[in-house]
Amino acid sequence: MELLDGTKVANEILDDLKNQVENLKKKGVEACLGIILVGNRKDSESYVRMKKKRCQEVGIINCDVRLPENVTEEELLRHVERMNQNPFVHGMLVQLPLPPHINPERIISKVSIEKDVDGFHPVNFGNLALQRHPEKTMFPCTPEGVIYLLDKYQIPIEGKDVVVVGKSNIVGLPMSLMLMHRGATVTVCHSQTENLKQKTSKGDILIVACGQSEMITSEYVKEGGVVVDVGINSVKDETRKSGYRIVGDVNFEFVEEKCSYLTPVPGGVGPMTIAMLLSHTVKLASSE
Repeated sequence: MELLDGTKVANEILDDLKNQVENLKKKGVEACLGIILVGNRKDSESYVRMKKKRCQEVGIINCDVRLPENVTEEELLRHVERMNQNPFVHGMLVQLPLPPHINPERIISKVSIEKDVDGFHPVNFGNLALQRHPEKTMFPCTPEGVIYLLDKYQIPIEGKDVVVVGKSNIVGLPMSLMLMHRGATVTVCHSQTENLKQKTSKGDILIVACGQSEMITSEYVKEGGVVVDVGINSVKDETRKSGYRIVGDVNFEFVEEKCSYLTPVPGGVGPMTIAMLLSHTVKLASSE
């Protein structure tokens, strides 16, 4: 089994982005990513910290807005619009998930298409589905990072049977579309899927984004298959100073002996997601 080292590949991308950012500065352009964070979710705060840390390493500046959990939808929309109108912000995102009283689709649809680094805007999503304007379209970062990682390790996609576990708009759905566009035969499984093991064990490539810690064990995996674990879950571990440890949706120890390639968690898909986000930001800054 060979590890799909997302940290290594992401660092190569970030090194290249750092050079691009330096070249932009010479032209008087400072690449800027705006982040709107609502509430006090520890996972969201952790993701934002990591994004800002990588921005700092590359030389991208941040324009941040932090809002309380009880912010109204209208007030949040006003902050989105202010960031849309800010000429110094090249890319922006609203960190998900949002509190239950806020409609995320409404918020995402109000992010300017010219600044949609997450690739969640309905126009970007429609372009992805219909394969229109690929040079202008921002693809969702996690699926794009997965495809990049597979390509980097020269893992064929065309003609392969690929199983995606999870159907979210953030990962599962765009992932399945991108794989189909690359010539894969795609099966999408989810919480209502019957005989899940039977279906997943036929996948030459198995991509798991179900949000259930260590659910996928060896019987879900095809012998010699490629396994990509998108999940990030915290589980109690009193032996750790933090009191928890980070695991994926795949039980690494049970699966590693059976597959040919496997992403670690952490250090697999997560770094690739952030690398794609920063790549989008630099791309938008470069088009100024």
